[in-house]
Amino acid sequence: MTIEINRAGWATVAVLVGRLIFAAVFIMAVSFKLMDIGATAGYIASAGFPMPTLLAWLAALFELALIACFLTGAYFSEAALLAAAYVLFLAFAFHGPSHWAGNQTEFGFFVDHFTFIAGLLFAAAHGPGQLLAMKRGWIARR
Repeated sequence: MTIEINRAGWATVAVLVGRLIFAAVFIMAVSFKLMDIGATAGYIASAGFPMPTLLAWLAALFELALIACFLTGAYFSEAALLAAAYVLFLAFAFHGPSHWAGNQTEFGFFVDHFTFIAGLLFAAAHGPGQLLAMKRGWIARR
């Protein structure tokens, strides 16, 4: 006797859980920003960026847009690509090689960003799935 696994059902659940994980990560990030935008601006300033308060608010708004895309599926692939570029920027700007000498833990944070980027790129290539996804975007599907 064999048990047949419904691959389409499993894949649908996996895609939905993946979308929720992406959204949750950015929900946490934007929550910390909004709870203390001044601290976020201070962290941005410590990395040497000008206009840190403006950049903190822009980051929060960008993350809110990503959350909307991940939860609805609208412009999902585009959002995943933009999120991957954003996470790559964050990796280098806040955890890059210049931070490793003073704290080797920063190297671990740096590498962790790439696992997240890999997931975002995979998601961008495969889209939001068939369930609970608004079919809007600029990237054409095969």
